[in-house]
Amino acid sequence: MLPVPPDFVRRQILAVLGDIGADAVKTGMLGDAATVAAVADALDEAGCTAPLVVDPVMVATSGARLLAPDAVDVLKARLLPRAALLTPNLPEAEALVGFPVHHAADMARVAAALLASGAAAVLVKGGHLEGGTVTDLLATPTGMEAFSAPRIPSASTHGTGCTLASAIATGLAQGMALRDAVLRARAYVRAAIAAAPGYGAGKGPLNHNVRV
Repeated sequence: MLPVPPDFVRRQILAVLGDIGADAVKTGMLGDAATVAAVADALDEAGCTAPLVVDPVMVATSGARLLAPDAVDVLKARLLPRAALLTPNLPEAEALVGFPVHHAADMARVAAALLASGAAAVLVKGGHLEGGTVTDLLATPTGMEAFSAPRIPSASTHGTGCTLASAIATGLAQGMALRDAVLRARAYVRAAIAAAPGYGAGKGPLNHNVRV
């Protein structure tokens, strides 16, 4: 992996926001503390008020660490408070709140803690829990709602979290209410898994050409 220099990331963001603009912003794998800070600085410098979806991308489905340990505090201080939605998987949620998640019942405790960290809303993704049903929990200051569906047996799950967060951001950019954007994004990801081409022997890609 060759990291992009943080100042170049900042200048890219400023160039896009200063020319095309944005109706929503979504962050993904940022890698280190300097890049997290550069993204936050650029959003501040541009005066960006578009809804921000923060996919923390700290721990991959494989278990690999994707965010440097010293960047976690910067993420929590600089991006979580401005997030319209935070979308952690369970290992990422555990890293952010500092306690484990073993059961679906633990997800509400995690969601409450992440709301207290400053995010306007949190979607805790439950795909890492075992079982034939996958449950995601959407938490806002007005309450929590669980969305459950049968697990789709498939090895084509690489990038599901990134796809989900991007699809939600797309809905918000189109003016959809948060709950509606989440529901449509979940349906899209499920359809993309079900229609995946099944390339290779490892975790394969989704089929992003599906329509829902």
